[in-house]
Amino acid sequence: MARPTKAGTPTPAKVARNPSSQTTVKKSNDYTSEGVEDNDVFLLPGSDYQIMVGVTFLAAVVRLFRIYQPSSVVFDEVHFGGFASKYIKGKFFMDVHPPLAKLLLTLAGWLAGFDGEFDFKDIGKDYVEPGVPYVAMRMLPALCGIFLVPTMFLTLKAVGCRTWTAAMGALLIVFENGLLTQARLILLDSPLMIFTAFTGLAFTSFTNQHELGPTKAFQPTWWFWLAMTGLGLGATASVKWVGFLTIAWVGVLTILQLWVLLGDVKTVTPRIFAKHVVSRVFCLIVIPVTFYMAMFGIHFLCLVNPGDGDGFMSSEFQATLNSKAMQDVPVDVALGSRVSIRHHNTQGGYLHSHNLMYPTGSKQQQITLYPHKDENNVWLLENMTQPLDIKGEPINGSLAWDALSPPTFIKDGDTVKLFHLTTSRRLHSHDVRPPVTEADWQNEVSAYGYEGFEGDANDYFRVEIIKKMSDGEAAKQRLRTIQTKFKLVHVMTGCVLFSHKVKLPEWASEQQEVTCAKGGTLPNSVWYVEQNEHPLLGADAEKVNYRNPGFFGKFWELQKVMYHTNAGLVESHAWDSRPDSWPILKRGINFWGKDHRQIYLIGNPVVWWTSTLAVAVYVIFKGLAVLRWQRGFKDYNNVIFKRFDYEVGTMVLAWAFHYFPFYLLQRQLFLHHYFPALYFAVIALCQIYDHITARIPGIGLRENPLVGRLGIVVFLSLTIVTFGLYSPLAYGNPWTQSACKQVKLFDTWDWDCNTFFTDYSQYSAQAVNVNAGVHKTDSPLIPTNAPVAPPPAAGEQKPIVEQERAGISEAPAEPKVSPPPLVPGQSILSREEKVEYRDQDGNLLDPEQVKALEGKVSFKTRYETRTRLVDAQGNEIGQPEDPKPVAPPHPDVEGPDSSTVGKPEPDSQDKPAAQREVKADESKEESIAKADTGAAKPASEGNEATAA
Repeated sequence: MARPTKAGTPTPAKVARNPSSQTTVKKSNDYTSEGVEDNDVFLLPGSDYQIMVGVTFLAAVVRLFRIYQPSSVVFDEVHFGGFASKYIKGKFFMDVHPPLAKLLLTLAGWLAGFDGEFDFKDIGKDYVEPGVPYVAMRMLPALCGIFLVPTMFLTLKAVGCRTWTAAMGALLIVFENGLLTQARLILLDSPLMIFTAFTGLAFTSFTNQHELGPTKAFQPTWWFWLAMTGLGLGATASVKWVGFLTIAWVGVLTILQLWVLLGDVKTVTPRIFAKHVVSRVFCLIVIPVTFYMAMFGIHFLCLVNPGDGDGFMSSEFQATLNSKAMQDVPVDVALGSRVSIRHHNTQGGYLHSHNLMYPTGSKQQQITLYPHKDENNVWLLENMTQPLDIKGEPINGSLAWDALSPPTFIKDGDTVKLFHLTTSRRLHSHDVRPPVTEADWQNEVSAYGYEGFEGDANDYFRVEIIKKMSDGEAAKQRLRTIQTKFKLVHVMTGCVLFSHKVKLPEWASEQQEVTCAKGGTLPNSVWYVEQNEHPLLGADAEKVNYRNPGFFGKFWELQKVMYHTNAGLVESHAWDSRPDSWPILKRGINFWGKDHRQIYLIGNPVVWWTSTLAVAVYVIFKGLAVLRWQRGFKDYNNVIFKRFDYEVGTMVLAWAFHYFPFYLLQRQLFLHHYFPALYFAVIALCQIYDHITARIPGIGLRENPLVGRLGIVVFLSLTIVTFGLYSPLAYGNPWTQSACKQVKLFDTWDWDCNTFFTDYSQYSAQAVNVNAGVHKTDSPLIPTNAPVAPPPAAGEQKPIVEQERAGISEAPAEPKVSPPPLVPGQSILSREEKVEYRDQDGNLLDPEQVKALEGKVSFKTRYETRTRLVDAQGNEIGQPEDPKPVAPPHPDVEGPDSSTVGKPEPDSQDKPAAQREVKADESKEESIAKADTGAAKPASEGNEATAA
C-alpha cells in the first residue's frame, strides 16, 4: 500500500518488474512468497482427477499382472513372510527394521486366512501346495506401489506443474522396472516408498499454504497438511530407519520457514511466532514420535512368546515373555546353593558344562556359554574346605552344607569352588591355552575331577563384587541373586572368568567360548546369579525377581539392539553395491531363479539416467547462479528464476538427504536403498521439464505447448519401450538368451542370460512342476536353531520320531526343509508318508520296542523329506546334486544372535574329537582371525541380521 511522505503526498508502493515477461509483481510486506499460487490438490479441475484415475488404473494393471508368479518364495520373502508367521504365532523375533510394514503384511495374510504354519525358510519353496495366501500378502506392497502413482501426480500438481507434466511423472513411476519388482513381492520397500511419497505430498502442500502468507496460516487446510506431514513422518520412520532421512529433509526446510517468519517483523508478532513454533513442534515431533512408539506398542502386544530373537535381549526383557518369566527365587546366595550363573555382556547365556572333552589342551571337560535353560547350567557353590560337625570332624560330600543352619552367605572376597552337579566335576583353570583363542592372555577353563574327589587349588575362584553395577547396599556386600554383579577371579593365576562372542567349533556344538582372561575387559568378565536354590532357604526367605522394564524400558532397549545389530553388518555380500553406483544404475540384485526364468532387480535405465541428469543440471544451474549473484547480477529479482531455484532445489535437497548419508555407512548396501532418492529425482526431472516447456518465457516453448506435449509423448514412448525390454526380469516371464544379451548393456548387469531358453517354444513344451528346477538359496539368516517346525502338509514330508538324548543339552529342533528340486523333465510319480522310530544312535525300533519305551523316555519329532529317483523301468538311480543357488543369501533383516545359538550337542564321548587348525586371537575380542571351516568364528561372521 502507499504511505505518505513528510510533505503529505503518497509514495507509490515498491514493485518488481520482471524484465523477461514485462509483468509487474507487487512485493509483499509480509512473508508471502512472490509468484506463488494456491495449488490445493483438493481444488483441481475434474479433468485432472480423471487423468489421475486413469494412470492409477494403468498402474494397477502393470503392478497386478501375473502377481501370482512366481508361486514360490522370492529373495527377502524368506524374512518378511517369516515375520508374518511369527507375528501370528506370537513368537518374539529381532529385526533391525521398525514394525509397521511387517504388521501390515501380517494383517493382509491373517485376513486371507494365513495361519502362520508356513515357515518361508528357503528361496524357491512352493506356496501352492501348502495353501499359503501369498497373493493376498503380495497385494499389500502392490497396493502401495499402485498408490505411489497418484501420489506422484498430486505432488507435481502441488508444486505447480501442468497436468501433462504431472501425468508424465506418474507414468514414469508406472513404468519404472525396479519399483515394479519391489511392489510385487512381500517386501518392505513398497510401503516405505508410499509413506515417503505421502510425506513429500503433505509437506509440499503445507509449504504451498505457508508461502501464501498470513491469510492462510492456521486455516483448516494449513493444519491438515501440517498434521499429515507429521503422520507421514511417523509412518515412514516406522517402516525403515531410512525414514529419518525424510525427517531430516522436512526439519531443515521447517527451520528455513521459521527463519523467514522471524524476519517478518510487521505481521509476525512474538505471540504469533511462538504459535508457529508450537504448532510445528506438535505436528512434526510429537505426532511422529507418538506414532512410532505406538507401532512398537502393537509389536510388543503381538510378540508375547519366546522366539529365536529373544537371545538379543536382556534377561529383564526376556522375563516379560510367556514361559520365560521366572518364579521368585531366594535373594541370598549361600554355601551349598544350587545356582545358574549368567553372563552379563554378550547375552550368550549360562555358564555351562557337559560330558564332552576339549580335543586339545588339557583335554578336560568343556566349559561353554549356553543360551537355553538346562540342568547342565546348575552349579553348587562350595567352600574351600568342608564344614565341621559338632565334634570338629569334617562333613564330607558336596551336600554337606544342606543341613548347616543358619546358612553361610557368600560375601565379597570369599573364595569358592563351583561343583557341576550333573557331571561331578568342578570349574577349573590352569596355565594352558584355550583350544580356540590361543592367546597368551587367555587361559583354558575346564571342568575337572570325579565323584568323591575334593578338588585342588586350581578350582578356587574368588568372588569380587562390582559395587557400581550392583543394585542395593546389601548386594554390594554379599552375593545376592540378580542384584549382584561380580567377577570370578582364579586364585592361582589371577585371571578372570571371561566370555566373548566367539563360537566354538562343532565339537562343542558351536556354543560360546569361556576362558580365563588376564586383564579381560570388564563387561565380558561380569556375571550374576539368576537361579538360586538352597534347602535352608524356604518359602519364608526373602525373594527376588527381574524388574519389569515396562514399555519404555523395552522400547529403548530394542532401539539400542537394532542400532548395534545394524551397525554390525560390515561384511561384503554377493549382490551389494556402493552409493556411487546407484545413480548410474551400475548393477542390480538377483532375486530368484526357477524353470529357466529369473527375477533380477534392475531399474528402467531411461528413468534413472534422465533423473540423474536432471539433478546434475540443477547443480550446475545453482553453481552458476551463485557465481553470478556474487558478481552482482540481479537474477534473483526475476520471479520465475527464483521460483525455479527454490522449487527444484527443494526436491534436489530431498534427493541429497536420501542419498549422500549412505556414503557414511560402512555396512552392506544395496540398489533398493536408492529408491526414495530416485523418487525425488524424478520429481526434479518433471519440474525442470515443466519450467522449460511451460513457464520460462522467451524461448518459444511456453507459447507453443504442443511442442512440450510432443516431447512428453516421445519421452514416455522411449520409457515404455525400455520397460518392455526389461520386464521379463521383473515379472519372471519367459525370455530368450538372444533377447537377454541384446539388452544387457554392461557386464556389471550380472543376471545370467544362459538361465533362459534359446527359443520361446521351449517354454510351452516345458513340463511344469512345482518342485522342478528350483535354484535353492540358503536362508539369508544366520544358521537358525528355530523352534520345532509345524506339522507338514499332507504328502510332503514324513516324520521320523527319535528318542530324545538324555542328559545332553538340546537347542531347538531343526526346522523342516523344502523337498529337493527335480531337474526339468522329471515328475513326481507318487508320495508316501510313514513314521519311523529311532534311538539316539539312529537305529530303527520295532513296535514292541517302542511300546516298551512309552512312558520311560520322551520323544521328539523330526520332519524329513527323502527323494528316490527311478528310471522308466522302476530302477532306483542316483540323485543329482543340488544346483548352485542363483540368488545368494541376503542379510537384510533379522537373525538370531549367533553368539546365543548352540547346535544340539552330540553324545558324550570317552576321548576327545579331532580338532582342525585354528588361529590365535591377538586382539583380545574383536578381531578373531578366520581359520578353516572347523575353527571358531566370531559371532559377526554368521551372516548376522539385517539392513536399513
